[in-house]
Amino acid sequence: MTALTITRFHRTRLMQIWRSAGWPCKDALEIDLLAAELVALHTSAEGFETLKLTEGGIRLLAEARQRGVRALSPHDRMGQRFAAQLLASGRIVWRELSLRAVIEGLPAEAVPPSPVASNPLWSEDTPASRKAANVWRMARPDLFSVRNTTVPAYLQPMVHEIKHSRADLLSDLRHDAKRQAYQWLCEECYYVFPAGIAEPEEIPEHFGIWVLHGGVDDGRFELLRPARHASCTLPFAVWMALCKATPLRSEDELAQAHLGEPIGGDAP
Repeated sequence: MTALTITRFHRTRLMQIWRSAGWPCKDALEIDLLAAELVALHTSAEGFETLKLTEGGIRLLAEARQRGVRALSPHDRMGQRFAAQLLASGRIVWRELSLRAVIEGLPAEAVPPSPVASNPLWSEDTPASRKAANVWRMARPDLFSVRNTTVPAYLQPMVHEIKHSRADLLSDLRHDAKRQAYQWLCEECYYVFPAGIAEPEEIPEHFGIWVLHGGVDDGRFELLRPARHASCTLPFAVWMALCKATPLRSEDELAQAHLGEPIGGDAP
């Protein structure tokens, strides 16, 4: 076997070949993989060439996957699982976006002087209460999602905050400005945490609650309380952040993309 430094590009190509029919691209990456005996070239009776992973290629992907699983914290694994549930329900999902949000209800004397606060990046109409304080802060929700639709009124933006421990949850609940930022960005906001680490009465009533029964990797999510719905029009700056970020994709979408099939469709 030829010595080869395996990069993430090699591993990505191996996964693409594994998920697809194996049609060759005839590029430098395939030369590397063929020379390292991670894939093999097969020619059918009709003369069509396809690529197949060898035992070495399959073993390399399995080892990389196990390293990735071990490297993820329970919080991250729980977030990945809930993101997969949102994707399966037909939503477009982003992880850990950095979004600017308005914090309401602060007295004028409490507003720190800031050139950013006095000169916001967008100027769409907002309720007077939002304009009064004009306090901006960065929000970084664990999961931000919208429905897969071309109708703006049906987007239903949501925020889901993943809390794997009681300490993490209580820390979040103590920061009122942080929770206000989440609510400003979406129509429904949820906390997602393992069953037993908090009672529903401890969570502010306008937040929805999902709980995880069982282990992080094989448990079942249950909706304990729906979030209070509040109409929301996404600000232009949020749209720009979504345009610049890459949404998560389900395993089925990735497989379709590698096979050259169209991905998804508009849902009303």
